[in-house]
Amino acid sequence: MGIGTFKGGVHPYDGKELAKNEPIVELKPTGEMVFPVSQHIGAPATPVVSVGDSVLRGQKIAEAGGFVSAPVFSSVSGTVKAIEPRRVATGDMVMSIVIESDGNFIETGYNEVDDVSKLSRDEIIGRIKDAGIVGLGGAGFPTHVKLSPKDPDKIDYIIVNCAECEPYLTSDYRRMVENPEMVVAGLEIMVSMFPNATGVFGVEDNKPDCIAKFNELIKDKPRLKVQPLLTKYPQGGERQLIHAVTGRDLNSKMLPADVGCIVDNVETVCSIYMAVKQGKPLMHQIFTVTGDMAKKPCNYLIYLGTSYKEILEAAGGVKGDVAKYVSGGPMMGFALFDLDVPTTKTASAILCMSKDEASMYETTACINCGRCVEACPENLIPSRLADYAEHGQDEEFEKWYGLECIECGSCSYGCPARRHLAQAIRTKKKTILAAKRAAAAKK
Repeated sequence: MGIGTFKGGVHPYDGKELAKNEPIVELKPTGEMVFPVSQHIGAPATPVVSVGDSVLRGQKIAEAGGFVSAPVFSSVSGTVKAIEPRRVATGDMVMSIVIESDGNFIETGYNEVDDVSKLSRDEIIGRIKDAGIVGLGGAGFPTHVKLSPKDPDKIDYIIVNCAECEPYLTSDYRRMVENPEMVVAGLEIMVSMFPNATGVFGVEDNKPDCIAKFNELIKDKPRLKVQPLLTKYPQGGERQLIHAVTGRDLNSKMLPADVGCIVDNVETVCSIYMAVKQGKPLMHQIFTVTGDMAKKPCNYLIYLGTSYKEILEAAGGVKGDVAKYVSGGPMMGFALFDLDVPTTKTASAILCMSKDEASMYETTACINCGRCVEACPENLIPSRLADYAEHGQDEEFEKWYGLECIECGSCSYGCPARRHLAQAIRTKKKTILAAKRAAAAKK
């Protein structure tokens, strides 16, 4: 099978050698745990516990606030200490349920299924919905909504994003190396819901061990296949992955289902397996501690609600003065202003860097070299869009397809003038979309 790829992209230093060979270690938290009720796209969850209540590990503490929403579960046993706004990693104040862990991790019961093949499609979706599963590799879109397209018969591909193209991150790689059977079983469950679909593992070709293992596990499973992908950033972007696997294209006004595809990342697929087969809600995430200043780069199985500070301390802390802490990877992650904030369903890593390369260089004038155009996977002209953004030219920004930007940062990475192209475009996108939402709400 040929190597799948897309136009554009860049090849940053990937830094994966720091943590890729470190096995997953379970990290049990201590003390206070914080569970924001909004850890997903859509309506915030509604608390179903009160201050002073005793809770068990795996117990629902907040129910979904609508169809596009997801419940929240306690990852520890203990006592509800407070229900109040708490600061989260992005800097926002979010209503949160604070639980004082008793350190015993006493679990509630789970409704395990002996034979998943006997479950109906609606029963599978119901178990996924009830488990609070959202996309764990991106914005946190509720998974039961993604798996409920208008016409299931028109879904041709269920794609597992095994690319892990973001530099430094190794959590998906460790899951594929250590638990490939779980990934395969999760995809089988998803494929069983769509009669005409083929399940595809999209794996970058810098992970030959994962490609070989998946091929071995699916040799007798005709509805599953492995698609090797060219190692390039942002190969794991949803649109780029779909194009690399199927040759189909979509824009910002479309959903993957509009081109017959559904995409989920490795950890989401594993969570689907645990919810449908084992009846377990979403309480964990594989989390990478890495960066040149991390004393002991590693991969943890974290309990959601654990603070970044506790995770980093468990990993031995840092070697010295850190210029920047990043939640996620260096391309699409965001700087952390404080480590004493909780991890949520979409947290994937903490990156400890000795230097802040984004602020090391003075921005100079654009030299019209076109490198940002070559790098852009969406065939945009980032330098022009950044100019429109910086000068408040909203109409021109939209006319030149600024809303199609996927905010991958490839343009900024390749710019010899060190212009903050992606940042300017991202900010303008947010203001335009916010204005559109406000205008729609008034109608």
